Amino acid sequence: MTRHSVSPLTVDSLVMHADIAASIVGNKNAVFSGITQDSRNVEPGDILCCIRGELFDGHQFIPEAVTRGAVAVLVDHLDDSIESSVVQIVVPDVRPVLGRVASAAFRHPASSLKMVGITGTNGKTTTASILGSLLTTHGGSVHVMGTLTGARTTPESIDLHAQLRSCVDAGVDHVVMEVSSHALEHHRIDGIVFDVAVFTNLGHDHLDFHGTIENYFAAKRKLFTSERARVAVVNADDPYGVRLQMEAVVPTSSYSLSNVSDVAVTASSVSFTWKSLDVRLPIGGSYAVMNAIAAITCASELGIPDGRIVSGCASVQTVPGRFESVPNDVDIDVVVDFAHTPEALQGLLTSAREIARAGLIVVFGCGGDRDHAKRPLMGDIASRGADIVIVTSDNPRSEDPELIVREVMSGVVVNHALVSSIVNREKAIESAIMGAKRGDMVVIAGKGHETTQEINGVKTPSSDVAIAAKALRVREEKTK
Repeated sequence: MTRHSVSPLTVDSLVMHADIAASIVGNKNAVFSGITQDSRNVEPGDILCCIRGELFDGHQFIPEAVTRGAVAVLVDHLDDSIESSVVQIVVPDVRPVLGRVASAAFRHPASSLKMVGITGTNGKTTTASILGSLLTTHGGSVHVMGTLTGARTTPESIDLHAQLRSCVDAGVDHVVMEVSSHALEHHRIDGIVFDVAVFTNLGHDHLDFHGTIENYFAAKRKLFTSERARVAVVNADDPYGVRLQMEAVVPTSSYSLSNVSDVAVTASSVSFTWKSLDVRLPIGGSYAVMNAIAAITCASELGIPDGRIVSGCASVQTVPGRFESVPNDVDIDVVVDFAHTPEALQGLLTSAREIARAGLIVVFGCGGDRDHAKRPLMGDIASRGADIVIVTSDNPRSEDPELIVREVMSGVVVNHALVSSIVNREKAIESAIMGAKRGDMVVIAGKGHETTQEINGVKTPSSDVAIAAKALRVREEKTK
């Protein structure tokens, strides 16, 4: 939530171009040249947008913003204590209009871009990365935005539209972005009409925020309206994708595993036949096939020729933390993956089992301050899907990591796997790698690309890939 400069604009013009119902109290011709929702970042000539959040109310910080030189404030009520030289833009609720306000402040950058929005519980990052490669191969200038590029999967409205303006100014013509359910619920993407909206799947996640799976689906469904998308591409193998297709209010195409044949999967690649064409991607794991089909279908909707799609798939780069193989010389397969939901862990272990040469070992945990209900479910899935399970920490945040581990362990099915717990994540990974036999596969799930571990509000450096690589070097030394 940083502060961004904008081309000077009058308050009246902002309200008109944002197309919002608002009362302007003060000089409607006042000009602002910057926008933020953080009073600490206000500079002279800025507008402060006041959001009521769970922990803080932005209206409380108006005096600080005025002291710093704010010329206007976007608020949900008139405040007579604010000096008359400061313009008040009064709306019923700031959050639902902030996306459109930000879009107008940055001169509607999305309208100058081909926009693709990808939503779903799992597969968003890989699908976005593959699609980005296909568009680049076709000659496009592409920016991919999501889990790998920022603190949030989908940035806050002001930051989002500022990035889109930067894309336009830099000559980018396509933006592929992950769209989270939180972003949809909080109106962060308002002001954007996506040329194509993609739905990957819906699984058990974020119920601490949404409450029920139906509420979660309702949030996702908001992307597939005529206000937000021109065309939809949905997963016909997912029941919620089928519902979206049946309830479609925009032109909709579907994709399915039935679209391909001759599927072959390894730890580092997938291949299949699509439209009688041989397609190969240098990324591993069986669920990469579905992500690839999603990207291919979207690329077709965008008019990319089949030949360019095939060559684009071949040039895809490894997606950090998505079935990422850690090379070694000790004859064990080590894979790091972001799987942190029941469905993702199930898919990961199913894929790993298909290609494992011998035993399957999984190291995983569940994040703190998040949905408790999925913890025993993931314990159940791990104990049924692997031969050896080590339950450990995964960003415990403010919770006791040992309590989280116990909740995961409560779902373990006895007599299916050898299950233990090592709360220290680094030691758990080391134990798995040092104890693996030749030909075994070690799957390290949950954190993927992340490079920190959050404990009691403090983030310390921690990379599963780096920890695994170090343990592999130690093992290699011992075998010499």
